[in-house]
Amino acid sequence: MYNDYCLVARFLIPTDAHVIAGCLKAARIPAIVTDDQHVQANLLLAPAIGGARVLVLESHLQMARDILAAFERGELALADDADVGPEQLADTGR
Repeated sequence: MYNDYCLVARFLIPTDAHVIAGCLKAARIPAIVTDDQHVQANLLLAPAIGGARVLVLESHLQMARDILAAFERGELALADDADVGPEQLADTGR
C-alpha cells in the first residue's frame, strides 16, 4: 500500500516540476517527474497530457504536500540579498 507513487502536483512548464522535485529531494523525499519530455517536446500538448507530474511514494505524500504548500507561500525563497556562491568556492580552494 505505501509503495505506490502518488501525484503531488502538475505543471504546464516542466522546469517548474523539476524545481519542486528538487525541493522535495532536498527534504529527503524521493520524487520523480514524469511526462516532462512530452510536454517539453510539444508545449501545445501540455494541457491535453495534463502537464508534467511530480510523484512521491504514498508514505511521503503528506510531507510532500506540506513542502509544496510552503513553496507556494514563499517560505522556501532566498532573500534578494542572499549570497550563495563565493563562500562555497573559497571553502573548496577553487
